[in-house]
Amino acid sequence: MKRILIIDDNADIRYALSQICDFKGWEPKTASLVKEGLEILMNEEIDLILIDYHMPKINGLEGVKMIREKDPDVPIIVLTVDEKQQVADLFISNGANDFALKPIKAPDLISRISVHLKFSSLKKKSDNADSSKSENTAQYRDYTKGININTLDIIIEFMKNNENEYTIEEISENTGLAYQTVHRYLKHLLEYDVVRADYRYGKIGRPKQQFKWNSLRNCV
Repeated sequence: MKRILIIDDNADIRYALSQICDFKGWEPKTASLVKEGLEILMNEEIDLILIDYHMPKINGLEGVKMIREKDPDVPIIVLTVDEKQQVADLFISNGANDFALKPIKAPDLISRISVHLKFSSLKKKSDNADSSKSENTAQYRDYTKGININTLDIIIEFMKNNENEYTIEEISENTGLAYQTVHRYLKHLLEYDVVRADYRYGKIGRPKQQFKWNSLRNCV
């Protein structure tokens, strides 16, 4: 079971994020302050960290920097209401991997966590294998070549902001992304139940697969 460390001073948000983790079968570990989170990180095996930006004593920006000093590899997703590019750049420079804007929507967060857990798992396998012979190394390279967080965001935003069902061609036209790119990302989102697929039957030819955002009730 993957362990997710949640660092947020708001008890309600910690609870809601813990519920999302429970829903996906991840084990949540919670801390109200950065210092508490660091203690958990040093004493337990943590697979991913969710950290709030605005917190007392030590904020998320400094917290990310401190986490990176202790663990250079654990994926870090920042939770924030601040959309400024300057803030994003500061977090990236301190070692954050990704961002989730508040209020958090469960499907969006689940997708982000799933991507980073997959990246991290494949990277660990490739690091532990012989680089010239390992299938894991090739698998990791192929996977990371196919999934980019910014591209994932484009598809997620389009799908969750539109209630209709769309074919791959229609999603490609609306997002400006290549058909093959959309196909690869939808396959990933289907794997984690973020979107659902159905078939559109016409009078002639094979039915076309169409996709729709799979809304969950859980949100922060």
